Amino acid sequence: MNDRPNAAKESSDALPSAAAASMEGGAAIGEAILTPTGSLIVRTRVSAGYIWLLIFATLGSYAALVGPIGISLSLRIQEIAPQNIEWLGYVVGGGAIAATLSQPLVGMWSDRTRSRLGRRRPFAIAGTIVGLVGLALLAMAPTVVLLAAAWVVTQLGWATVLSMLLLSQADRLPEEQRGKVAGLSGFTTMIASVIGVGIASAFIGNNYLVFLVPGAVGALAMALWVIFVKEPSSRSIIVDKKLTISGALRDMVFNPRKHPDFAWNWFGRLFFNFGVTFATTFTTLFFASRLSEGGRVADIGGVIVVLSLFGVLSAAGGAMLGGFLSDKLKRRRIFVLLSGVAFTIGALVMAFGGSDVVILFTGSIIANIGLGVFSAVDQAIVLDVLPERDTDAGRFMGINGYSTSIAQGLAPIAAAPLLLIGVTGADKNYGLVLVIAAACTLVGGTAVMLKVKATR
Repeated sequence: MNDRPNAAKESSDALPSAAAASMEGGAAIGEAILTPTGSLIVRTRVSAGYIWLLIFATLGSYAALVGPIGISLSLRIQEIAPQNIEWLGYVVGGGAIAATLSQPLVGMWSDRTRSRLGRRRPFAIAGTIVGLVGLALLAMAPTVVLLAAAWVVTQLGWATVLSMLLLSQADRLPEEQRGKVAGLSGFTTMIASVIGVGIASAFIGNNYLVFLVPGAVGALAMALWVIFVKEPSSRSIIVDKKLTISGALRDMVFNPRKHPDFAWNWFGRLFFNFGVTFATTFTTLFFASRLSEGGRVADIGGVIVVLSLFGVLSAAGGAMLGGFLSDKLKRRRIFVLLSGVAFTIGALVMAFGGSDVVILFTGSIIANIGLGVFSAVDQAIVLDVLPERDTDAGRFMGINGYSTSIAQGLAPIAAAPLLLIGVTGADKNYGLVLVIAAACTLVGGTAVMLKVKATR
């Protein structure tokens, strides 16, 4: 303990040379921080190469994960249990709950990892492998129970990959680039949904290819990330606190009074994501019920691809516009509120739009604009209000991930019985689900606007 102040002083004295050594291509230093452990972290403006590799890795990973959610799981549910398609909610929810429990632990583990590849890349590699195994298991699962188990494996893998990409941003991005990169990332996730669904739709009829081809895209993208995004060796990092089971369980929660802005943003994200998941889990089945004679997903594969294309263009536009404007105007909270309003309007238009394809598409476009703005701007807010980013970023990013994974776990499970209210036979009450989704997103946007004070 006595030599730690000396170590900190030596690191402090070395700050100018270390900072200079960390600059790439003459980029100016964005932030230089001396952590309590005596480690120096210098955040420069990241290069274009880093950003594009990040974007491609995000694109591939989301395509691998969203393809099953968008269409492939619906196809398998209709194949395995055609009379109980509401079970899709339990399958999707189970995977999200598994991700909820695992990701904070994975984040804390990666914070303390000593390896030649750094802290994040080993987990990105492992997550990609696990995700591919899960996709293969989804293709061959003969029952709903095994399908749910396979989806848990898939979620654990790709959720770990996506966590590492977010942690890389927390490690490297200076404040002045967070909104722009978040906007590009949000744009990318929307494109990924179209790519994942589009690729899967091209292989309808082949259970293996419908899952594994999007997975191969994700694996290729992550291979490029691991190879070309160099992360310094972490073998010499100082770990102030060892990771134990009891300590990890304690660190899976935080004191909201100590970090109120992080807490309120977490609350707002939870409600917004709850609403989005309520609406999107059954989107494919909803459109099939409104636009197909027998409600069969296979009959509207082309419609789903076109819908996804319109959705991605509107969401991507919202993400890009929201991310760049929030940096330009130095305002973030108002954009989150507007995103909640937009999603609410879009969900209500769809709920009461009947079978008119133009009205349904219009509602979807409005909702996706709101989703795009939220995905970009609130990600920037997370990075703005992230506590202890230089010593416990993995822990708090994992906790932040609860706001998504809890919503993705509970919303589909809660929505499944609601589909049966007020209907008989094979009909499902998708309208009620969309109304509840609208209310949740509005609450989420309002909470961030009124309660988060650390950022404008």
